Amino acid sequence: MPMSHTYAAIDLGSNSFHLLTVQQVDGEVRVIDRLRERVRLAAGLTSEGYIASDAKERAIACLTRFGHMLSKFPESNVRAVGTNTLRRDPSGEFLIDAERALGHRIQVISGMEEARLIYRGVSHDVQDDGHRRLVIDIGGGSTECIIGAGAEIYRADSLYMGCVGYTQRFFHDGRITEPAIQKAIVAARLEVGSVMRAYRDAEWERALGSSGTINAVQSVLKECGRGRHKISREDMDWLVTEIGAQDRLGTLQLPGLKPERAPVFPGGVSILAGLFRAFRIREMSASPSALREGVVYELIGRDGLGDVREETVQRMCERYSVDKAQASRVQELVLRLASSALPAWGMDTAEDKKLLSWGAALLEIGKAISYAGYHRHSAYLVANSDMLGFSREQQSLLAALLQGQRRRLNSKRTVALVGSRSERALRLTVLLRLASRLNRTRSPRPRPDLNFQVDGEQLSVRFPEGWLEERPLTQADLEQEAEYLREAGFDFKWS
Repeated sequence: MPMSHTYAAIDLGSNSFHLLTVQQVDGEVRVIDRLRERVRLAAGLTSEGYIASDAKERAIACLTRFGHMLSKFPESNVRAVGTNTLRRDPSGEFLIDAERALGHRIQVISGMEEARLIYRGVSHDVQDDGHRRLVIDIGGGSTECIIGAGAEIYRADSLYMGCVGYTQRFFHDGRITEPAIQKAIVAARLEVGSVMRAYRDAEWERALGSSGTINAVQSVLKECGRGRHKISREDMDWLVTEIGAQDRLGTLQLPGLKPERAPVFPGGVSILAGLFRAFRIREMSASPSALREGVVYELIGRDGLGDVREETVQRMCERYSVDKAQASRVQELVLRLASSALPAWGMDTAEDKKLLSWGAALLEIGKAISYAGYHRHSAYLVANSDMLGFSREQQSLLAALLQGQRRRLNSKRTVALVGSRSERALRLTVLLRLASRLNRTRSPRPRPDLNFQVDGEQLSVRFPEGWLEERPLTQADLEQEAEYLREAGFDFKWS
């Protein structure tokens, strides 16, 4: 099978790292391999949010092994995502070392994006009966709750509680007691208090659970002769009692419970028991699919079945009443400029072109707040909205593009948003600025053929003879733009 039809998804969870590789054959997705390594990343998180050296060593060693397996995979066929623990890492230093070990980029995704991908993964594992379903995933650092039907999501929430965090919080001394379990259950119910009513009233008909905790619960119940196919409220009450009768995390033993899962099992079970009570769940089916399956299906979908990011951008344009004709004019011109500039800069990737297209579409959404400083409003909305399909890095890059669209191009602000990838962001920003300036009059007439050349930070545009002389406003705009770009390190000329 050609490598171009082989895909890999890597899930950098707070407790375990997962690698899923698949092949697409005649439209069917076949699993090649599944790997899971328990790295306990969240357990190595300091009070300041940094990842301790021992946890980092475990994680890097795991990613190095994954990297060897993926060494011949093209970048476009691999997607690696980081979840709660990486969202909490303030320095981002671990991410740099992790990407080097893996040999591929790692996208840190928001809790909402994590929930969407989990739902997509679980949905592929169940028959679509048209009814609403509740999906719950208990991870090491967060818990995602989603209500949807078919491929559509009606509500998604990422809650700040996970099996690792709750084990550290309520069983920090290694002892298991009934009062500690009950405190953990109450804490979980309090955590979901703000969304509890919405989930009770959502009229879902089926509850599904994914992740290690829920599948481990199903395994234990099966081995104990209970809940062979589903987890009931009575099963959860029984399991809580059984765990409460144990003594210590280090000696916790239950039929069907893997030893590596035991240290975080009480915390995960407490969260699940709290959710059963808060949402009034009568029974739940465990799904073998989760985030990584959602990631790989999304990856294959982007290879021909559609990109949810396009839908997200379209919805934002509609929500903020974007002038679609003007956005289309800017999109058309910036992609023409990019066809000359990106290859010369060594940035001729589909992702860079998409970023420019999305930037042109979202350029003026900030005007829905205020015309004054609308570029800053646009950047704020992009940076802080739940943009389904986008990673945090992609949202930051888009925000940097939009923030740099008016007046002086402040490279320090760009660095603050995107860090080490500021050169890429600045170059894309310049292309979008030029396309926007040349469409400032909002004329419906098509732009003329331009000869656009770049050599490093030297930019030149050649207009058709006489075209610019007939447009003094555009010429004055370009003169001002040349000054702004010069301050940012670009030499812009035209003739």
